[in-house]
Amino acid sequence: MENTDNIERVDLEKVDWRSSREFFESLGEELDKLDDKDESYNFTWVGKRKSIIEAGTPINKTLRPDIDASKDFDNTKNMLIVGDNLDALKLLQESYLGKIKMIYIDPPYNTGHDFVYHDNFTIKKNDYEDSTTDSEGNKIISEDEFTENSKSNGRFHSDWLSMMYPRLKLARNLLCESGLIFISIDDNEQYNLKKLCDEVFGEENFVACFIIDKTAQGANQSDTFKTQHEYLFAYTRSDSSFVNSNKKAPIDKSKYKYEDKKGAYAITNSFDSINSPLSANKNRGYTIYYNEKTGDAITKDEYDKERNVFLDYDKSLLSQGYEPIRPGIRNGIQYPWNWMKSRFEEQYKEELVFQRNKLGKMAIYHKNRFNGIVKDTTIQKFDTRKSGNLLLSEMLGGKFFDYPKSVEMLKWILERTTETDGDVLDFFAGSGTTGHAVMDLNAEDGGNRKYILVQLDETTDEKSEAKKAGYDTIDQITAERLRRAGDKIIKEHPDLEGKLDTGFRVFRIDSENENTDIRKPLKDVSQIDLFNSIDNIKKDRTPLDFLFGVVYASALPFDLKLETKKIGDNTVYLYGYLDEDSGLVACFDNNISENTIKEIAKLKPLTAAFKDSSFQDSAAKINLSEQFRVIAPDTKVKVI
Repeated sequence: MENTDNIERVDLEKVDWRSSREFFESLGEELDKLDDKDESYNFTWVGKRKSIIEAGTPINKTLRPDIDASKDFDNTKNMLIVGDNLDALKLLQESYLGKIKMIYIDPPYNTGHDFVYHDNFTIKKNDYEDSTTDSEGNKIISEDEFTENSKSNGRFHSDWLSMMYPRLKLARNLLCESGLIFISIDDNEQYNLKKLCDEVFGEENFVACFIIDKTAQGANQSDTFKTQHEYLFAYTRSDSSFVNSNKKAPIDKSKYKYEDKKGAYAITNSFDSINSPLSANKNRGYTIYYNEKTGDAITKDEYDKERNVFLDYDKSLLSQGYEPIRPGIRNGIQYPWNWMKSRFEEQYKEELVFQRNKLGKMAIYHKNRFNGIVKDTTIQKFDTRKSGNLLLSEMLGGKFFDYPKSVEMLKWILERTTETDGDVLDFFAGSGTTGHAVMDLNAEDGGNRKYILVQLDETTDEKSEAKKAGYDTIDQITAERLRRAGDKIIKEHPDLEGKLDTGFRVFRIDSENENTDIRKPLKDVSQIDLFNSIDNIKKDRTPLDFLFGVVYASALPFDLKLETKKIGDNTVYLYGYLDEDSGLVACFDNNISENTIKEIAKLKPLTAAFKDSSFQDSAAKINLSEQFRVIAPDTKVKVI
């Protein structure tokens, strides 16, 4: 028995480990508060609840057409919306719900030197109770302005997530079932963006994270390694079968030397398998007797499955000039053929090649056919400098925009959908690369894609080259780039002039057309208000403002053909009108003749629109209703 007389005994009851005691006491208290059923894996941040509410909060705004800033307004199907993209996404909900084929966005990367949109749901300092720093020691500030999102901001990541969540939520509503969204990002928020997209679009709808090699030189922002890449996340709305992951490749004549009625092929793989032994695939053990003169083959079951050996050759077939061929033996292991006997007998003449190997023995090989398709990889290289910076600078005559995306990258993204038509949305439009790429690709493949771009009317820096060149806001650069890109494409493809849509309609987000002063309580109404309240619509609005206000209220697309015609002294707008029971016909003149009303009614449009002040009294309004009741009873009449 071991002697323990010299071992000092410690009474644990008398030992007081203060730090350990406090730790276990606090741990016990926290564990007491927890219930396993309340624990779950989730992704959250300060302000998430308010950002969820913001996604569903309605707005009282409208889209006002800007004819002067547009190109071929009446006929084009492309759009540039100027204003906050959260408002734009809400204004697009009714007209484009489930209709967008592809979305691409290049949002602020949250580098600490770019802004985030500080929406009205941004969390204020009070929500942190009286703390002056967050859990990471960052100083908490309380500005809720449209400003640079500094890393000293304790809400640095939360502000970015709160900005992105409602926009992605609304964007998902716009995607069709087979639609895709692509989002560019870098290391600053790529982890958070992945979790955010998993929540909004669903983990099961994640397609890929592409690594975009953007420049051979690499950027010098890092203290350690140069950063040469960005990320591109791709998600589908619900159906990934529409993702085109293939690209056409030119045929390599040095490899695909042979050709038959099915096309070019190479002779590469042996017909016997080395993946598993014949003993594990006994139904693929047989002898092939081949006649080199006639090209015929006969199969014989000469494999003993019990003893795992081949039997003697058929001498009668040998005497007829047939040469026996059996699968190979390597390192003492007998391997099987790649196909079962029935498949071999059906396809050997079309899909297999018989030829002698280096030892002079007859061998069988597969025809490795060239189909012109190669699977794309998740690593893609695009020269951002050449197809981004230099291209834009050459088009505009100066460097007016930092870090524009590559046109070639956007064209590659557009090709990931199989169709050559459909609506494409970019609500962080920047310099307008997406619109440029849409027009360029349409010119190349005869496509009919349409773009919707959204760009904030952010002012340019007073000392910038853009400001000196006369660009007061970023959207002006966007519009000019689209205008010049269209002209450049037509110059390169003169046969497409008049056929390719290189125009765009500019809309500006503004307050609704209705005069809200008429809703004031009587005690707040002034004489000016009474004067302004004579008309229920704002005095600075044009007939086209009213027209597109009705378009929005009717949930019609904003890209239908617009035709303006005269009926008597009145100006009449035909929007998307093809024939009876289609489109919108409207007149917003101050005085509308009875003849004009009759002529509009005879067109029998789906909707007819007028303004209330066009009619002198109630009798005139009754006459309007009566005319449509008799002539066009199915037309919906709207009076604003």
